[in-house]
Amino acid sequence: MEKIVGGFAFVEGVRWRDDQLWFSDMHGDAVYRLDADGELDVVAKVPHRPSGLGWLPGGDLLIVSMADRKVLRRNDDGELSLHADLSALAQTPFNDMVVDGQGRAYVGNFGFETAKGDTVCTSIIARVDPDGSVCQATDDLLFPNGMVITPDGNTLIAAETYGARLTAFDIEADGSLSGRRLFAQLMDGSVPDGIALDDQGAVWMASPTTKDCLRVLPSGEIAQRIDTGRQAITCTLGGEARKTLYIALSDSTDREKCRASMNAEIVSVRVDVPGAGLP
Repeated sequence: MEKIVGGFAFVEGVRWRDDQLWFSDMHGDAVYRLDADGELDVVAKVPHRPSGLGWLPGGDLLIVSMADRKVLRRNDDGELSLHADLSALAQTPFNDMVVDGQGRAYVGNFGFETAKGDTVCTSIIARVDPDGSVCQATDDLLFPNGMVITPDGNTLIAAETYGARLTAFDIEADGSLSGRRLFAQLMDGSVPDGIALDDQGAVWMASPTTKDCLRVLPSGEIAQRIDTGRQAITCTLGGEARKTLYIALSDSTDREKCRASMNAEIVSVRVDVPGAGLP
């Protein structure tokens, strides 16, 4: 593994776009962009914990603002505006997100907060249409987290962190989700957080509990395992030919501990199979 960048509170939403690495510092309340020359820019300050990132077809950046349950929109001038208010759909934070080629955003919801002593329960994925209108896309998921969309735009795969599984859905023409089915069940203590899709249909998943990043086949077989030594939070495939796996690492998820240590980082590993689909 090669360290790419560090010194953050808690890295989430790592994305590759336009030969640049984009990511949220969730506990540092900012979104960053790292260019090919290693120059780091603050893209946006988001006081209510930024997480999932995605882009509308016109190029505007969407940012999940977790604590106030909103999706923000950043235009080319850097100005932030409200794109969608999700607070009517759930009372716990929204987290990761994937945006399809038509600008429809799918956003996962916690459903519970263990730090507050909540009982584990199922939750939803919300859908935000390009005009900012919102609806519930699906329910009964155990902490829907990272999501990917296949290159043909027809399938969404979601990580159910507390279910230790990857779940697939068909994306209908109107953006609704149907045909729920199991993509892979993890049986080794691994849990999926952020995920990325490769060109052979396998899913790379960051597993914070086992401190590694796994390549999982649709059969559930683990084809490759990268020992990260620290909690692996999320990952994405980018770089030249999309054959670089970027992994966000942390020692804790606790906001105050992360803000005190400021040692979250992104590392990279070269892989054989290129990335595919979205994000």
